[in-house]
Amino acid sequence: MTGIIKKKVRVSALGQHICMSAHKARRVIDQIRGRFYEESLMILELMPYQACYPILQLVYSAAANGIHNLGFNEEKLVIIKAEVNEGTASKRLKPRARGRSYLIKKNTCHITIVLREISLNEYVYPDYLAYSKNPGLRNTNKNKNMTYHDTHGRGGLWDKK
Repeated sequence: MTGIIKKKVRVSALGQHICMSAHKARRVIDQIRGRFYEESLMILELMPYQACYPILQLVYSAAANGIHNLGFNEEKLVIIKAEVNEGTASKRLKPRARGRSYLIKKNTCHITIVLREISLNEYVYPDYLAYSKNPGLRNTNKNKNMTYHDTHGRGGLWDKK
């Protein structure tokens, strides 16, 4: 009998009609996408945004689905997909001067979190987490002997008058 082929099973959690704008939720989701489960829990607990609490609940729920239903190991769970979509906007009327009304839109969003169990030797650190956001700090030249500090010696940075 040959080895058993293990399918790449995924578990997910979906939160619909969460009362916050999709833009505010995406700001938090971008920080945890591609990270391990325990690392993302620490990030969400320490970030000061209001959007962290519902996202923390969804990540925790998705992990509980995998641990309870499929027997996943907590230490090997990775967030492979995290997305935020806009939901329906609930509309409220606010009274204004002279008997007029003003429409207030309260935005909602749908958040999807997908986890997968990955062993450490098959995990590839995502490119968007590997580098800083400033592309000037990366050494992309073919000459590997040049470091970032050599750019000051060429005079391009401080010679402008």
